[in-house]
Amino acid sequence: MSRKRSSKSRRGQLSVLCGLVLTFAMLLTGCQGTAPVAEVSVQEMEQAKNALQPLKEQLVDALTGALEEGGPESAIAVCREKAPQIAAELSVDGVQMGRTSHKLRNPENAPQPWVEPLLAAYLEDPENSKPRAVRLDDSRIGYVEPIYAMSFCLSCHGPSIEPALQETIQSLYPEDQAIGFHMNDVRGLFWVTLPSDAGAGMDT
Repeated sequence: MSRKRSSKSRRGQLSVLCGLVLTFAMLLTGCQGTAPVAEVSVQEMEQAKNALQPLKEQLVDALTGALEEGGPESAIAVCREKAPQIAAELSVDGVQMGRTSHKLRNPENAPQPWVEPLLAAYLEDPENSKPRAVRLDDSRIGYVEPIYAMSFCLSCHGPSIEPALQETIQSLYPEDQAIGFHMNDVRGLFWVTLPSDAGAGMDT
């Protein structure tokens, strides 16, 4: 009887030991498969901000100038023609940039997949205007800043648009959704992607 009990006890201990080894192996594999992705460094954030700044400045200058000289219809021409031109001219040396929104006027400005959760976060918390960034892969980062509706935006994007202007917009953008905004609403995002420092200068 004592030998049988001893044999059963050994088998039980062996079973427990095997279970512990298997559990440890599974945990180790899981940890290896979910290694954390490096955060975007402060230096990279600053580089992205500086890369995007000329687009913001040139676009605001072009829009305000067009409104002063030719009114809202001239501003529409800036958004349609000048804005893509400015973005293309600044998209050099591995840098790409543009604008997007949750309520599009131009379908060509639809958000890229990496932008969508960042845009949703601004819509959920519109008062948080801090820039946000993500590491797209080992060699690139994506960076965004919110666009807030300002007074000069509302003539073309506000809740009430002049009938003649509305007709012009509809003729150019039959599927236009970019209306109904009020002052300080999140209008969309400026975005930029650029080569990363591959972890150089990370905060510790």
